[in-house]
Amino acid sequence: MNATPVGVDLAKSVFQVHYIDQETGEIVNRQIKRAQFLEHFANRAQCLIGMEACGSAHHWARQLIQMGHLVKLMPARFVKAFNIGNKTDVADAKAIWLATQQSSKSVAMKTEMQQAVLMMHRQREQLVKFRTMQINGLRGMLAEFGEVMAKGRAALVKEMSGALMRVEARLPKVLIDTFREQWARVENLDREISTIERRLRDWKKEDKSVTVISEIPGVGLLTATAAVAMIGDPKSFKSGREFAAWLGLVPKQTGTGGKVSLQSISKRGDIYLRTLLIHGARSVLTRTKEPGAWIESLKKRRPPNVAVVALANKMARTIWAVLAHDRPYQKNYVSIVPA
Repeated sequence: MNATPVGVDLAKSVFQVHYIDQETGEIVNRQIKRAQFLEHFANRAQCLIGMEACGSAHHWARQLIQMGHLVKLMPARFVKAFNIGNKTDVADAKAIWLATQQSSKSVAMKTEMQQAVLMMHRQREQLVKFRTMQINGLRGMLAEFGEVMAKGRAALVKEMSGALMRVEARLPKVLIDTFREQWARVENLDREISTIERRLRDWKKEDKSVTVISEIPGVGLLTATAAVAMIGDPKSFKSGREFAAWLGLVPKQTGTGGKVSLQSISKRGDIYLRTLLIHGARSVLTRTKEPGAWIESLKKRRPPNVAVVALANKMARTIWAVLAHDRPYQKNYVSIVPA
């Protein structure tokens, strides 16, 4: 017997479930409280349960798979096409149920460790943004009193003590204390960011996949850990080209009448990992001593930004190949397609 397709619209407290009972033919569309959700599927025959890949989806997917069910996580963008009419919980559950039965690309389920690493990346990203806000605010306030410092955080760290000492003699003590407190927050943020990076380095030592892809030029600690955590199961992608397209590192295509036009990159997928790959590619193009023939030819034929994205695309495909085929990175490896 085929698995019964079930659409589940996840929420905070009450989940909406939609399916057709195979025995009675009854259309079931009901609400289930969070505490009773797993109990509802505990004694049922194997189901193909579809959910949007949103918050808590991976958690529930792991629980349902342990019960013997099949789970299909889908991008919300794909499910939206099946929602006809107003957006309600009932309509969303039905749209998910329809999308579950389509032969479409599903989102790979992540392990708890992979989710934990991604959360550390999100926390670090948030701390970096807040640190930048604090530094820019401090720069602006000191500039109003004639203390202008060079660009860059390193220059700010070097000159801050002297700047505070110079303004201390002519400004109110309450303002000087405020400046020192804000600078202390910046230093505390530096320590918190360093702590997260240390934890990521510890995971790198334990995870073989992260260590292997770190050998790829342009792939550092952040890129390696984020890629392994975000890709989930690398074999869920058919090829490295599909993985690069999933990250939005391929041109958008528009066409009509048999004519296809290539535009700028699609920028779909996760912005964070795509940004890390592009920064890594830019570092390789500007700093590497032995870039190789392919990169040298690319720099001659294409503008700098186009070359950066092309190299980021190649890095993404290399990451997939190393992880999917479970082999070490080889600098001069040439893929040979069998005849």
